[in-house]
Amino acid sequence: MGKNVVITGSTRGIGFAMACEFLKAGCNVSISGRQQTLADDKHEILKALAGKYIYIPCNVQDKKSLQELWDLSAEKWGKVDIWINNAGQNAPYKFAWETEENYTYNVIQTNITGTIFGSQIAAVGMLKQKHGAIYSMEGLGSNDMIQLKTILYGTTKRALTYFMNGLAKELEGSGVIAGRLSPGMMLTDFITKDPDGNASEVITQENFKRIFNILADRPETVAAFFVPQILANTKNGKQIAWLTKRKALSRFLAAPFSKRKLLQ
Repeated sequence: MGKNVVITGSTRGIGFAMACEFLKAGCNVSISGRQQTLADDKHEILKALAGKYIYIPCNVQDKKSLQELWDLSAEKWGKVDIWINNAGQNAPYKFAWETEENYTYNVIQTNITGTIFGSQIAAVGMLKQKHGAIYSMEGLGSNDMIQLKTILYGTTKRALTYFMNGLAKELEGSGVIAGRLSPGMMLTDFITKDPDGNASEVITQENFKRIFNILADRPETVAAFFVPQILANTKNGKQIAWLTKRKALSRFLAAPFSKRKLLQ
């Protein structure tokens, strides 16, 4: 029997790719995003799976909105087995002191506060069920690496990793587990566009493009790896990582012979 899955920020990128993979695996999925409706092109992609998914608008900065996401999902599917905090916000490619207040606020409220709110709500609901799994999406900064002009985003991801590790310890022995998803570099709007939808300055840098083309993947590739791992996992505190150190090293070694060109 398929699991019931809720994914925040799942209208595009890795979130939507995971939703598709969970549906292919026979799961029921609650797709969510800030828009009031799911775009027609996404419904078209999912038309063969009508009845197996619902769309619920959700602003993760608002705890009441997240509670509604849980409540409507539990009402529709009967229970929630897997909750994934995927909603994220990037910031302009600028030094920290140059970043405007609204961007600073949004990256913190989405990436940290939204993850904490979502995890709190999922934990309460799953503890009542006596089972469930909560995952959050790591990113640049989770491993403590510092990349100039991205430190606001990196700070939120470092905080997310700390929080999820702590949450796993607090949930020990409860029947509910918590874990982290580490996708590595992906070709998504997060990389190619700034928060306002304009082309990101970072993709014009030749050194960045060189490394990106060696290490990055499309979200569909990463999602196809993540979903079976998530469905099979029973270990609390697990990190499910796509771009491991070993994989990264092998790609650098193969780079002179590779023609990978995700960014032109």
